[in-house]
Amino acid sequence: MAAPAGDSLVALLFLDLAVVLALGALLGALARRLGQPSVVGEVAAGIALGPSLLGLLPGDPVALLFPPEARPPLAFAAQLGLVLFMFLVGCELDVAELRGAGRVVGAVSAGSVVLPFCLGLGVAALLWPQGGDALALFTAAALSITAFPVLARILAERRMQRTRSGVVALASAAVNDVVAWCALAVVAGIVTARGPWSAVATLAWTAALVLVAVLLVRPLVGWVARTVGGSPRADAVLFAVVVQGLLLFALATTAIGLHAVFGAFLFGAVVPKDALREAAPTLVDRVGGLSSLLLPVFFVVAGLSVDVGGLGWSGAAEALLVLVAACVGKLVGAAGGGLLAGLPARDAAEVGVLMNARGLTELVVLGVGLELGVLDGRLFTVLVVMALVTTAATGPLLTLIARRSGREVAALEGLR
Repeated sequence: MAAPAGDSLVALLFLDLAVVLALGALLGALARRLGQPSVVGEVAAGIALGPSLLGLLPGDPVALLFPPEARPPLAFAAQLGLVLFMFLVGCELDVAELRGAGRVVGAVSAGSVVLPFCLGLGVAALLWPQGGDALALFTAAALSITAFPVLARILAERRMQRTRSGVVALASAAVNDVVAWCALAVVAGIVTARGPWSAVATLAWTAALVLVAVLLVRPLVGWVARTVGGSPRADAVLFAVVVQGLLLFALATTAIGLHAVFGAFLFGAVVPKDALREAAPTLVDRVGGLSSLLLPVFFVVAGLSVDVGGLGWSGAAEALLVLVAACVGKLVGAAGGGLLAGLPARDAAEVGVLMNARGLTELVVLGVGLELGVLDGRLFTVLVVMALVTTAATGPLLTLIARRSGREVAALEGLR
């Protein structure tokens, strides 16, 4: 097939964006109607436009709609969407709350990281021994992830933000993600290093960047926010400052051998949230709107590497084992930690289910692994299936726990 050139390529990119956004919005709305987070439908849309579904039709429609020449600009749009999203994830973290995390949150966080990490090491050693230490460490970090943004939205939709299980799960997910992203950054530094000293240099540069962010960038952004706050130009000035800052941090982490998402996450975590909210109340929403426009492109770019039909029986067995390890790690680790710290059984069960939601955050992690060459298409597909199933199962499992608890309460009432 002849490669599209000039205006033809531009027209094709516009068509691609229209198809991606329309299908993502449609399946996202359908997911919400079914009681699922919209991200489940959006991920399904990305997979549907790849070889798993669209590729089954005659005439190779995937190559027609997404030819090789169109994929680099789509990949850039996807990366920009990811960087914006990870800035928002960092913004949602409240470092002050993490400092005051109590015994229950500490126990849940430890259980929800340590057990999945160990199971991830075991699964990788059993299924993919040829992948070596890098793949084992990456799999362990991937199974340890909890989708903090998705979890927050599930709690809001179910009005669980003020419940004991909701508060514990949200605080634990914040701690969990900080630990998991730090572990993933270490793995990425090891993978991209050209030797032991290169890995040490990457970690040293990362530590230096964190110090610059905390000691220089945070007060500087706060000063700008206080200076322009109340003026008609505050929104525009701070929007420009934030976008430039997150792009520069993304560039910095890329330059030192990590992925761009780490820099955006770090910048979002250190910016002074209160000062920004006071000076420009709509700033985060504006960044979120831009991210929402570009993220469906990421789902499609990821979906082009997902071929569920190509897994075969052996791949399906691998996916099932990974899914079991992922669920056991989070459910037992988080719920067990909660029980040991004194949570009631129902609250501990709800916390375990909530911590098992991986959502978009997991896809970001897997995209990093694919880009670094740690994962191939087959392993990427297996782990994407795990992420999608664990996220989709969160709502039904919470409903099941609520119903069982309701029946138990009714039975006790009848005995009185």
